[in-house]
Amino acid sequence: MKSPYLIASVAVLLVSMSLVAQTTGTFTDSRDGKVYKTVTVNAQTWMAENLAYKAGSGCWAYNNDENNVKDYGYLYSWKIAKQAAPAGWHLPTKEELLKLIDYLGGESVAGDKLKEAGTKHWYKTTPSVTNETNFGALPGGYRNEKGEFYALGLYGGYWCSTLEDSDRAHFILFYTNTTRVDISYVDKNLGYSVRCIKD
Repeated sequence: MKSPYLIASVAVLLVSMSLVAQTTGTFTDSRDGKVYKTVTVNAQTWMAENLAYKAGSGCWAYNNDENNVKDYGYLYSWKIAKQAAPAGWHLPTKEELLKLIDYLGGESVAGDKLKEAGTKHWYKTTPSVTNETNFGALPGGYRNEKGEFYALGLYGGYWCSTLEDSDRAHFILFYTNTTRVDISYVDKNLGYSVRCIKD
């Protein structure tokens, strides 16, 4: 008969192997003193919160309500998103995002490992959402070209620095109640969230 100690040790080992290796920390933006959580996954260090630096034109609080910034950060046009990163950080390339997604098992499952768990911010969730990376992706919605805001709680998009063509840039998409994450492209003048990656 196997000892309870051996069984418990194997169980702990299996759980630890199933979790993504990561290291957490913090970063202070010297421009406004805001402290961001950070996480390092597969040798990439990311902000684990949405960028909340007020950058002037091309930067909006959801519904133009500054109370939304505390949880969701600002929405940025692509041009301003490229300029808004603090020193030592930058807007990720499509390749940097794909490196993270591939490490987590691909687009069909990476969403659950990157999204914040629970329904504090997401409209719906499933038990498979683990946020085991501590990335904590949020559904900050978006701003369209008419200045209208949509999809808070349902949808989160984060800009990439990579262009598709002169008018469109890539971004990563998270959805409520699904395991997927997608990389697509949209008009650069739309407003989406930002997660910076360390240089």
